[in-house]
Amino acid sequence: MKNDPIRIGINPISWSNDDLPTLGGEIPLSTALEEGKAIGYEGFELGNKFPKDPAALRSLMAGYGLDVVSGWYSGRLGERSAAEEIVAVEKHLHLLAENGCKVMVYGEVAHAIQGEPIPLYKRPRMRTDDEWKRYGERVTEFARFTLSRGVRLAYHHHMGAYVESPDDVDHLMAHTGEDVGLLFDSGHTYFGGGDPLTVLDRHIARICHVHCKDVRPGIVRLARNRQWTFLESVLNGAFTVPGDGVIDFAAIIARLKAHGYQGWLVVEAEQDPAVAPSQRFAKKGYDTLRSLLDRDAVREVA
Repeated sequence: MKNDPIRIGINPISWSNDDLPTLGGEIPLSTALEEGKAIGYEGFELGNKFPKDPAALRSLMAGYGLDVVSGWYSGRLGERSAAEEIVAVEKHLHLLAENGCKVMVYGEVAHAIQGEPIPLYKRPRMRTDDEWKRYGERVTEFARFTLSRGVRLAYHHHMGAYVESPDDVDHLMAHTGEDVGLLFDSGHTYFGGGDPLTVLDRHIARICHVHCKDVRPGIVRLARNRQWTFLESVLNGAFTVPGDGVIDFAAIIARLKAHGYQGWLVVEAEQDPAVAPSQRFAKKGYDTLRSLLDRDAVREVA
């Protein structure tokens, strides 16, 4: 419902994967939008198959009765200045702002290995408080700029990047200002070695966007023990949709509602659609979140 403070959206990665084009590359965007709308999703995050022109994107989504939730931005503040990043982000930020997005998903890709044939343990790391301080200052300056355009930066902690583990998230939040929002990703939190509820509780005041990703713990353990790359982990099924793994989404939603979270819950689970059929798994993720939101709503009325 559009008046609900918490809405359910989805990332097109359930149908086609930008990082691994062989996964669902043949599935047209229209199929994802039609199936997502029929399931009940209110909006989509962007992917490579979406128009880059603001008016064309707005027209496309209006035709399906869907909103633009947000869109990933590949940032490089780990290696360049905030001023350089501000120039680089201009077109993407304009695209989001013109389509009513309140947040922009920021993914740090400087020196990241998430798309490379490199084991996850070789990811980049910041070693000193001074490195974190300088990085935090750049992220904060950049976030102030995006917020001046009406779009809050939602920093995505991600496997294979500088900010992966709960400790990394702690350092990032400690060295950035309030203008920097946090994207809480349940699956990356678990894979990164953390307890999702613990991380959620610690940083809930800064959370402005939520990715709902479940995990298969046995695959996560294999990924670590066998020194897989991130993409190998995806191909082997480390991630899945809410309700198909072990993460306690009932508790997560209860915490978010108790804190007064207003924003999107986005189902985003990298899988091979040939193994995990897109529509079936997208529906399972939606039904899981919808039932939990509705259950809590009934309890509040009672």
